[in-house]
Amino acid sequence: MDPRSAPPRFVFGNFTVNAAARTIHKGKIRLKLHRQPFDVLLMLLERPGEVVTREELEAKLWPGTAFVDSEHGLNTAVKKLRRVLGDSADEPQFIETVPRIGYRFVAAARKEEVSEVAIPVVAAGVGKEPVAISKPAAAAVRAPEAATPPSAKLTRSRGFWLTVAASAVAMALVAYLWSVQPWQKPAAASKRSMVAVLPFENLTGDPAQDYFSDGLTEEMIDQLGRVAPEQFGVIARTTVEQYKNQKQSLGEIGAQLGAGYVLEGSVRRDARDVRIAAQLVQAKDQKVIWARQYDRELTSLLALQSEIAGEIADEIQLTLGEGHRATPLSTSVNAPSYEAYDLYLQGRFFLNKRTADGFFQAAEYFKRAIDKDPEYARAYAGLGDVYALMSSWYLESPTVYTPKARAAALKALELDPNLAEAHTTLALIAQNYDWDWQTAEREYRRAIELEPNYATAHHWYAECLALQGRFNEAFAEIDRARQLDPLSLIISTDRAVFFYFSRQYDRAIEEFRAVQAMQPNFPRSQVIIQAYLQKGMYAEALKAVTRMPRPAQDDTWGYTALTIAYGLAGHRAEAERAFSHLHELYSRGKAVSGQMAEACIGLKENGKAIEYLQKAYEDHTISTAIYVEPIFDPLRKDPRFQDLLRKMHFIS
Repeated sequence: MDPRSAPPRFVFGNFTVNAAARTIHKGKIRLKLHRQPFDVLLMLLERPGEVVTREELEAKLWPGTAFVDSEHGLNTAVKKLRRVLGDSADEPQFIETVPRIGYRFVAAARKEEVSEVAIPVVAAGVGKEPVAISKPAAAAVRAPEAATPPSAKLTRSRGFWLTVAASAVAMALVAYLWSVQPWQKPAAASKRSMVAVLPFENLTGDPAQDYFSDGLTEEMIDQLGRVAPEQFGVIARTTVEQYKNQKQSLGEIGAQLGAGYVLEGSVRRDARDVRIAAQLVQAKDQKVIWARQYDRELTSLLALQSEIAGEIADEIQLTLGEGHRATPLSTSVNAPSYEAYDLYLQGRFFLNKRTADGFFQAAEYFKRAIDKDPEYARAYAGLGDVYALMSSWYLESPTVYTPKARAAALKALELDPNLAEAHTTLALIAQNYDWDWQTAEREYRRAIELEPNYATAHHWYAECLALQGRFNEAFAEIDRARQLDPLSLIISTDRAVFFYFSRQYDRAIEEFRAVQAMQPNFPRSQVIIQAYLQKGMYAEALKAVTRMPRPAQDDTWGYTALTIAYGLAGHRAEAERAFSHLHELYSRGKAVSGQMAEACIGLKENGKAIEYLQKAYEDHTISTAIYVEPIFDPLRKDPRFQDLLRKMHFIS
């Protein structure tokens, strides 16, 4: 087999099977299918309409072994497969039993081969072969993200209690999970049990206390995610927030998120006392399998922490036995002051808004948290995130905000070398500002090593890989991010962008449309217009343009998109009007050189595009997607373009 090739993708009925990622989706929902039933399904899909004998299947499932009960084992695998597909042995829609011989796949199935696509990168003066980039397989698109507003400040006791209570519930939950799972061998990532921590319910009757319950939820997710990441994953906050105040059954939630377990809880507090109740539910049958309630005074929280930690440590020892210990959680080392913790939480809230105003407010809260507690590493990490994203959004020149982002992230790591968020920020800076791909990859990998359940690190690492044309790796990584944060709209959209970058325009359009069905005007999904244009679907591109919200007066990205769309579709007058407005913004310092370069390509003025790209390189506004973005294809044979690729370390 060509080492650059990859396993195929199969589509039948409402199901999609990704052989490379070993996943199966029904519509937008990822289904759980164990190894042996999955292998049976792949063998049948490879030979639709043909009988695959029992002997062939047994040889695949148990190679090189004399499996004494292979008949029962194969029957069990087929039963599990039919259960997942909703199929029946008596009236088969997909898998037909051929008595005493084997099985046959009887439904219509489409096999999509994973082929190679070449990005025409031609070295100046050298007959260099195009760079081959593999086409990976597809997966489902999820629903949009939501945010929860903060309210009043935490008291000193609240700030400590969120960490203490989260640690207590996390460790008790880990004790249960370790006790019911066969942990003799570490599970592979694809086999991990997934846990969804739903927003804790505020039972105080005072909406102002939502801040407390929301903070407890986020701390619970964070700490539980760091306990035993090789054994189970924890769904990210942005996804579980979708279920706040919703009345769906836990079984439905578990199926939508691919979670085997759902943790739900409630909090009630007054001036002196707090009650935290939590229960773990098995999603498939909604059976309560673990529950605990904590009633404590809000004073003497440090004593409470010691009491609960000792209790949980004893429980873990008894449950797991010698040699099987979960990672203990600490709540007292470098604990921030309550004022700093409160300001940090508010900063994270505004950062999660992903708006210009939100960034500026977040930066102020993080700086105030640092003023309250100069040793608070997470506040520095948050400030680094803000400045790095403000730079990426061109809210000011990257040469202004990027040094601030780097300094904040380095300070965070000086205080806490094991802070995954800070390593991720440094990776983003190395990627977008330094174009230092080796350092970026090293920092992303370190962040993931420290916190395997950190969805953002997986997501941004996937982007780093895609920008280098390493698409098979990029799709595998973004699938990990999506497993942890399945309802993240930006993760689903970026997956569609990866298909666009890899010249798989049909797959890109399909996934962009799925995103827009969730949220029609999600800005990143407007890249669908580019996919239409590259495929020559000019009518569809112009129709999509008319559906775009009209750009605000200073919307530089909007006018860039309009110039490109109208220009490549042959509507020169409209393109020039949009470009005129963009150029006026550029003269006022609103638009950046990188945007002007892309707009000039839309106008088919390639010489000017190169000149703007050279300026964009100097001011660090050049697109980091320059190596894989199809819009730059008309420029690739220009020696000046090749020189830019060398300077950005894409080619040697």
